[in-house]
Amino acid sequence: MDRLDIGMVGIVVTLVAIGFRIPIGVAMGLTSFAGIYLMMGAMPAIGIAKAIPYEMIGDWNLSAVPMFLLMGYIASGAGLSSGLFNAARVFLNRLPGGLATASVASSALFASASGSSVATAAAFSRIAIPEMLKAGYAPSLASGSVAAAGTLGSLIPPSVLLIIYGLMMDVSINTLFIAALIPGILSGIVFAIMITVRCTLNPALAPADRTRTSWREKADLLKKTWPLPVLIAGVLGGIFSGIFTATEAGAVGAFLACLIALARRTLSVRMIRKALIDTAVSTSAIFIIVVSAALFSRFIALSTLPVWITAQLAGLDPTWVIILICLLYIVLGCFLESISIILLTVPVLAPLLHDLNIDLIWFGVLAIKLLETGLITPPVGMNVYVIRSSLGSAIPLGTIFRGVSWFILADAFTIALLVAFPVITLWLPGLAD
Repeated sequence: MDRLDIGMVGIVVTLVAIGFRIPIGVAMGLTSFAGIYLMMGAMPAIGIAKAIPYEMIGDWNLSAVPMFLLMGYIASGAGLSSGLFNAARVFLNRLPGGLATASVASSALFASASGSSVATAAAFSRIAIPEMLKAGYAPSLASGSVAAAGTLGSLIPPSVLLIIYGLMMDVSINTLFIAALIPGILSGIVFAIMITVRCTLNPALAPADRTRTSWREKADLLKKTWPLPVLIAGVLGGIFSGIFTATEAGAVGAFLACLIALARRTLSVRMIRKALIDTAVSTSAIFIIVVSAALFSRFIALSTLPVWITAQLAGLDPTWVIILICLLYIVLGCFLESISIILLTVPVLAPLLHDLNIDLIWFGVLAIKLLETGLITPPVGMNVYVIRSSLGSAIPLGTIFRGVSWFILADAFTIALLVAFPVITLWLPGLAD
């Protein structure tokens, strides 16, 4: 086999291995080593396999990953999100489907702090869904809104996926965070509008809530939710103002989370210990995957596969190339989780994007948005299964998937807007320049 054939077979073998539940880091690492061995021999393969871990782990930008993870675990463990849903519901309960919209708003805020869509879906499946079911909401709307809202954490900064993309594409993580802010907020607004319109047209989905809450009660509820907005504002404000970089922001965020928890008297040695252990476990898993992805990237480059793909798509309008990439991401999102997709595809697509002069900041935000949608698409919608496991038999799996189908359509609308109007993504970074 020539190098191109080896590269194609390597991708197929990697996907098959992942399909058989072999960890993605192991699948990519072994396939890449074997492929480089077949192309260049034993000594070059060993040399590359030895050099890449030092190159990757020594990258200062990677330190942002454990810091943001630590911030999220401290925020979650210290109960900084306490009362978030209750505060959102008293301000939005008068809207048609107000509780579902409140779930979207509170989930988005929590996800931006935790950095985990899955953790957000798990948390709010136990908080928001029982409240919506008690209020007479359709189970599909209740479960679908929480499953979809959790995905916002992948895009709204700070986002681990954006950090990984920035490292692989060698683009500014600060700029990625700034660029993702408006698309992230837009996604939440589109979700809220879709919920409101559906519940207006079909009131049976969400019975009207006539409960009135005094401004004093609203103020009391807001007092309980101040820690999380303050934490997010402190981190993002520092990044956007240029006081510190995205890498430094992770450490600042973790420190602020500790200070806020201490001020609220929710900081404990046990909680800190658990947060540190969870951070270490998650960081180790991510770093193993990132190192394997770097080896996979080298293997793909040596196989000349990116050159072949670029040649095949030569002459096509960049818009059609983007549409094809979007379709690829949607299909992969049905079967693979987000980190796997971005690590598998970026090495192949990077040369093509460079040749077509496609803005890498814009594409990064678009890619993460597509990966968001993959978290709720069947048959392997991670957030859907998290909610199913949290609720037990209360809501059938098919009902949850029916509920998220409306949010997939809303995501498709948002993606179309981002493709048609790149200014939505690039306007804010342009102001920062």
